[in-house]
Amino acid sequence: MLVRVAYRIAGTEEAAEDIVHESFIRLIEKKIPFATLDDAKYWLIRVVKNGALNYAKRKGREARAYERWWRGEKAETEAVDVELMRGESREEMRFFLEKLPENLKSVLVLKEYGGMNYREIGRVLGITEGNVKVRAFRAREALLAMMKEGGKHVS
Repeated sequence: MLVRVAYRIAGTEEAAEDIVHESFIRLIEKKIPFATLDDAKYWLIRVVKNGALNYAKRKGREARAYERWWRGEKAETEAVDVELMRGESREEMRFFLEKLPENLKSVLVLKEYGGMNYREIGRVLGITEGNVKVRAFRAREALLAMMKEGGKHVS
């Protein structure tokens, strides 16, 4: 039931399973004494729901950030030869990526180019999954800021 709730909100099975897993970890770590089994059940449902909502909000912010960048790219490619722009965009992305601090760059490279999920990245880097998510968000925001400063007008 918890996975179904998380799946309906988060939209992916993998994310739903991760959210439920994190909720059970919270339950164990907090060692909350519940009067009844139903109290524990409803607490878990609430934690899963909130975790899934937070995940959905975060994914929405990430999607909007990419969309803003792609809209800026699309407007430019309409005015210039498409192949030339793709090459330049790749070069600019590499340039901006190299400017990121190593802790942000490594997370973004593993996520976007390595195709790894947050848990796998956390294992590779020896940090928590939550820290991976924070670093990925900060890296994307930093890239957008650098692109704006570097002449790319992102709206």
